[in-house]
Amino acid sequence: MPNPETPPPAPVLPGRRAAVATLVATKGSSPREAGAKMWVDDAGGIVGAVTIGGCVDARVIEVSREVLAERVPRVIDMDLGEEDAAALGMTCAGSVEVLVEPYDPESPNDPVRRTLAMAASEVAAGRQVMIVAPLGGATGRLIVRESTQRAGTLGTPELDMAASAEAIERLQSGISGVADVVTPAGTVRCYFERHAPPPTLTVFGATHVAQPLAEMARLLGLRVVVVDGRDAFATPARFPGVDELLVGMPSEIAAKLVLGPTSMVVLLSHDYKYDLPVLRTVLESRAAYIGCLGSARRGKAMLEFLAEQGVKPEHLARVRIPVGLDIGAKSPAEIALSVLGEALAVTRGASGGSMRDRPPRPPATA
Repeated sequence: MPNPETPPPAPVLPGRRAAVATLVATKGSSPREAGAKMWVDDAGGIVGAVTIGGCVDARVIEVSREVLAERVPRVIDMDLGEEDAAALGMTCAGSVEVLVEPYDPESPNDPVRRTLAMAASEVAAGRQVMIVAPLGGATGRLIVRESTQRAGTLGTPELDMAASAEAIERLQSGISGVADVVTPAGTVRCYFERHAPPPTLTVFGATHVAQPLAEMARLLGLRVVVVDGRDAFATPARFPGVDELLVGMPSEIAAKLVLGPTSMVVLLSHDYKYDLPVLRTVLESRAAYIGCLGSARRGKAMLEFLAEQGVKPEHLARVRIPVGLDIGAKSPAEIALSVLGEALAVTRGASGGSMRDRPPRPPATA
């Protein structure tokens, strides 16, 4: 799979008029990714605790007043010297580009309100969407769903159609960013912002390997779900801090989970009667990674059984068994590291091989 960016957090919409500032592009080394948002109310106050950082915040507040007064979006393009860049967390001088848009919660047709609310609804259902915003001062916004259906407008049918085609490509690659959209009437620069469910690791089997696996996944910022049929094993004491502990018949729980392109699934129970029904269920999903603990011999027997039950070969090919990267793992923690390394490599379209042997990549552009 391609390397999906971390999606922006679920939007918290203010209850009063405000300007929303979105970091759409950076040049230089910055910890802020495209999609970082800052809200400024009509009194010039920052709504919430999130800011873009450094001297950019002061400029955003200044422009926000003008945007709210004129009700017209603006783009801030700031070159940062070494001192300003350091205040923003950038390791060298560079530049940032910020889109500032008016937001009115009282208006049912407010494009920011409508598209963010629709995006939140789609993400809650386990689907990703792309929001498109023009960077030339227009007030429109477009949202493109996984189904390719769209809502809203950027101003003209031709621009909507061309932007939708770009958005669909970006949904498949999982990448937000700025792009020029070409139409018969001219070229319009737009910002494409991907919204998607957070990367989730679902572990079936509250085993001794599952414990360090859940802990490591949490350190990496993954949402962690642990499933087991035994309430004595799936306990907060054994799995502190995980997002969900689900106790019950694993295959029934699997059927109720929303597993999409940002989902990783690992089966650790090492029990045929649990693993086979769960595998049949999760192989019908769009989970990005499916791994199962077991030897090559056990894996061959399981896959042959599922094939006899009518599971398609292309689905069976998705199962990683034996699970994990070959690092010579022996202890539960080492096995967990091996599994998580493979899961991340697969979901990000990486080989999982040595960095030393990887060919050099071209430098990234904003």
